[in-house]
Amino acid sequence: MFDDDVASRGLGMELLSVGDGRAVVRMTVTPSMVNGHAIAHGGYVFLLADTAFACACNSHGPVTVAAGADITFARPVHEGEVLTAYAEERTRFGRSGVYDVTVKRVSGEVVAEFRGRSREVSERR
Repeated sequence: MFDDDVASRGLGMELLSVGDGRAVVRMTVTPSMVNGHAIAHGGYVFLLADTAFACACNSHGPVTVAAGADITFARPVHEGEVLTAYAEERTRFGRSGVYDVTVKRVSGEVVAEFRGRSREVSERR
């Protein structure tokens, strides 16, 4: 799935690992991702977490999409910082699932917490 994700790869994201309800994705904050407050626009942090979530929930095989998601921004992020999103499945039930994603700086400091809700829509394509 990640190989066909033009949006994520176009932002320089790297899939570091994936499998069994988990995924790790890394991204460097570029100048074009910074807002008027000189910090990373929250949408890019969300997109990184969402990509890790998508990889984790699609690791089981069936095509799975987001049914909803929310994020809490814990700390500001600046240009040049490298962020890593760690996605982990919490539960799957029927065609639905719940996943948590923690976004961290290289230092290990948490910058955001994301919760995604998934829905299987079809068999593997």
